[in-house]
Amino acid sequence: MIKIIGIDFTKKCRELRHGIIFNVTKIILCGTKYLGFKHYSCSECDHGKSVAFSCKGRFCSRCGKKQTDQWITKATNILPKTRWQHITFTMPDSLWPIFWFNRNLFGLISAIAAGIIKEIAAKKKLVVGIFTALHTFGRDLKRNVHIHLSVTCGGIDSKGNWHKLFFPAEPVKKMWRHRILELFRSEYASSNLKLPPVYQNDNDFNKWMSGLYEISWYVYFQKPSDNHKRNIEYLGRYIKRPPISEARIEEYDGKQVTFKFLDHYNNTIDRITMPVMRFIASLIMHIPDRYFRMIRYYGFLSNRTRGMQLPIVYKAINQIVPKKIKIISWRFMIWMSSKKDPLSCHNCNQRMNLRQVYYGLSPPLLLMKSNELLSTPR
Repeated sequence: MIKIIGIDFTKKCRELRHGIIFNVTKIILCGTKYLGFKHYSCSECDHGKSVAFSCKGRFCSRCGKKQTDQWITKATNILPKTRWQHITFTMPDSLWPIFWFNRNLFGLISAIAAGIIKEIAAKKKLVVGIFTALHTFGRDLKRNVHIHLSVTCGGIDSKGNWHKLFFPAEPVKKMWRHRILELFRSEYASSNLKLPPVYQNDNDFNKWMSGLYEISWYVYFQKPSDNHKRNIEYLGRYIKRPPISEARIEEYDGKQVTFKFLDHYNNTIDRITMPVMRFIASLIMHIPDRYFRMIRYYGFLSNRTRGMQLPIVYKAINQIVPKKIKIISWRFMIWMSSKKDPLSCHNCNQRMNLRQVYYGLSPPLLLMKSNELLSTPR
């Protein structure tokens, strides 16, 4: 359904970010010859079949689910099996729209949240493990910029010993508020901040910032958990999935879309109906730019130091160094769900062998030919 209404939207909207055009084009062409495919054939009866490549897009409801499952499997294997705490850093809603005019800010706020936790740990001369996920939407698809952060409730010292650590809520809240507002002030002072006309006057901007400083910012501290897998699965829901699953779309009549969502304020299921073009616009505004990293690692989990520090952490918490696991193949995933081997010849039950690989269009060519491809029957 999302593919159908997505085609119509891309035809009508010409001035879109390349990240949007690229992702939507890949999603619509997911599982087609344009992205490439592998051809298998049976050596006994010469029966053949082609298996098209998926788009591997985070915005794709099918591929996003697969990538999330793979990330959870890999993270469960690698991350230290110790006590973790989940912290959600939010900000006032008046700041949310500004990020869409200043997309560079998306790449800065994860480091700010992680920096606060690292600073608290550093005062105890400890290094903790942190990973964050940027979240830009609420369940109703509205803009809602916040950071999901998971941190170990302990860290290693310079001698490789493990020590428990507590993160005080009130100091963290104040530090988060101060540093986000300082980021906005700094960007404004450097003339790098694009703002609505109402805030472009110095006095109005300073008054706005001062007003935000006077209110309490909500930072949610989830109760620390020793359940390693549960913590990873909880955050895994926010990692690579699209803003809405197709299961939540209840009705589409060609003009309007109705979808459901859980309202956290009263814990009930609510529904929204909106014009289809507005629905698609609400979805695609959350597509990140190409190569943007929604998940980031810090402390002893940072990509630069984890190879050296993770073995020290495993030793400190008496955990056996995990073996590397293989990514689950598409063939195994299909077998798990259907108990049938997709590469078994349906004529003679022999295993089909790979004969040829056809590579799809390159990303630049996909962008250049997006309008042509989306209007071609498949």
